[in-house]
Amino acid sequence: MKNFTLYLVILVFLFVSKVLGQETFESKAKKIANKIEKVTKEEKAALKEEVETVNVQLSEGKITQEQADKRKKELAEARAIIIEEKVTAAQNELNDLVQQKVDGKIKEQDSSHIYVIRWDPKRDKDSIHGEKRTTSQFVFAMGLNNMMVDGKLQDANYSFIGSHFYEWGFTYNSRLMKNDNLLHAKYGLSLMYNNIRPTDNRSFVVNGDQTVLQTNAINLDESRFRNVYVVLPLHLEFDFSKPQVSNGKTYFRTHKSFRFGIGGYAGINVKSKQILKFDQDDLDYKTTIKGDYNVNNFIYGLSSYVGYKALSLYAKYDLNPLFKDNPVKENNISLGLRLDLN
Repeated sequence: MKNFTLYLVILVFLFVSKVLGQETFESKAKKIANKIEKVTKEEKAALKEEVETVNVQLSEGKITQEQADKRKKELAEARAIIIEEKVTAAQNELNDLVQQKVDGKIKEQDSSHIYVIRWDPKRDKDSIHGEKRTTSQFVFAMGLNNMMVDGKLQDANYSFIGSHFYEWGFTYNSRLMKNDNLLHAKYGLSLMYNNIRPTDNRSFVVNGDQTVLQTNAINLDESRFRNVYVVLPLHLEFDFSKPQVSNGKTYFRTHKSFRFGIGGYAGINVKSKQILKFDQDDLDYKTTIKGDYNVNNFIYGLSSYVGYKALSLYAKYDLNPLFKDNPVKENNISLGLRLDLN
C-alpha cells in the first residue's frame, strides 16, 4: 500500500502540473484525439464500401450467400486489425506526450507576447457564446492497473509499476436542468485495455475451468496478460463551471472549473491474450497466446473521477471477478489520469 500511496502522490503532482500549463498540452492532445477519430471514421467508411461491393456481387449472382457472409466477416476482421494498429500508434504518441509533460519538455507560451483584439460591432452584442445542452468529448485515460482480493491489493503477484490500463472513447455530456449547470449525465462508448504483469517469472496457464499462475522453466523478460473490453460508461457529473451573463442572457459552459463524476460501466470482453518475451540461444522471442483463459465474458463496475477543466484523477473497480471459476476471486482495480476534450 506504500507504493499505492506513492503513486497517488505522483498523480496529484501531475494533476497540478497540468493545471498550471494546460493550453499547450491540451492542443497537442486534441490533435492526437482528432487523429484517432479520423482513423476510425476512414476505416469504417472503407469497410462500408467493401461490403457494398460484396453485396453487388451477391445480387449479380457471382457469389453465394455463404461466400458473401464469409467475405464480409474477413473484411470486418481486417479493418478491425488496421484500426487497432493505427489507434495503438496514436496512443503511443499520447503516452509520449504525457511523459514529455512529466519531464518538463513541453514549455508553455511566453506570457509577454502582445495580443491584438479587434472589435467587431456586429459580434459585440452576443460576444459570449454558450454551449448546447448536450456536448461531446473525446476521452483518453491511462494509469496503473492491478488486482484486489478481499479488499487487499495483489502487488506481490502483479508488478505494481509495470501493470497499466488504457481507455479511449467518446462521450456525450447532457445538462440535466434547463437553468442550472451543476448536474450532467455523461454517457458514451469506450475501448478499455487492462494489463497485468505477473511477478516471479510466472505466467497464466489454463487448468480445466481454472486459470492459475505458474512459474516458467525459461527466464522471461516479460510476462503480460491483456484483456480488451468494449464498455458503456455512465456517470452523473457535477460541474462547477460558473455561467456567464451578458445583455440579460445566461450562457452555460462546461469543463471550465472543478468537476467530479460518479457512476459505473458495463460491457463485454472482446479479446484476451498473453504476451511472453524471452531470450534463448542468443535469439529474442515474443509469443502471443490468444484464448478465453476462462475470463468472464461480461464486465461491470464502479468508476469515479475528480479534476479541473479537462484533466481528472480517475479510478475504476470491477465488481465481477476477472476469472469465472477460480476459487480466489480477483477483481481488477485501476487508478490514473483522464482527459475529457470537448
